Amino acid sequence: MSPLTEAGLTAVRAPAPWETEDDAYPGAPIRRISARLVDGLLPVAAAAAVALPFVEPARDHIEAKIAAVESAGVTEDVWLVDGTTGPWLALVLGVFLLVGFLVEALPTALWGRTPGKALCGLRVVDMGTRDRPGIGAAVIRWFTHTVLWWSVIGLIGVVLALFDRPWRQGWHDRAARTFVAGRRPARPRRTAGAG
Repeated sequence: MSPLTEAGLTAVRAPAPWETEDDAYPGAPIRRISARLVDGLLPVAAAAAVALPFVEPARDHIEAKIAAVESAGVTEDVWLVDGTTGPWLALVLGVFLLVGFLVEALPTALWGRTPGKALCGLRVVDMGTRDRPGIGAAVIRWFTHTVLWWSVIGLIGVVLALFDRPWRQGWHDRAARTFVAGRRPARPRRTAGAG
């Protein structure tokens, strides 16, 4: 037990210089979209870089399978994913998920920011504590977003988040009990002599 709790006092964490009461304000939609583009580009670029060497061999393999079926004169299904192309696809998907985790879930849990959100002046906060989410919430948030986005349902969630009030939460935010916070919009200043 600490001396503070023995004295009946509780310690209050002093806010960091960039944290103010105004931080618990929903991030502007244009900033959120910009941050999402930056954060989404990194895993896609990494997966594309890994996939590039496999494009031509995969195409040649599939064309050879089609030619073999045509020359045999039979009607048969030709699967695009098989014992040859399957491991390549698994590698590309694995790189996408790993980089996505390293770019989105891990920084969200550690600092409450992804590279895109840091660039756009946003942070992810827990609904209850207004502090950065833990690793569990960060992984739920990232995984839910990734699964929904790649099933195209995520686009609906993004549109709905634009109209959600008061926190502009996407489905991934609701699943993790988080929201994206930004700075409160600046209030217009009154100038001297203005009526």
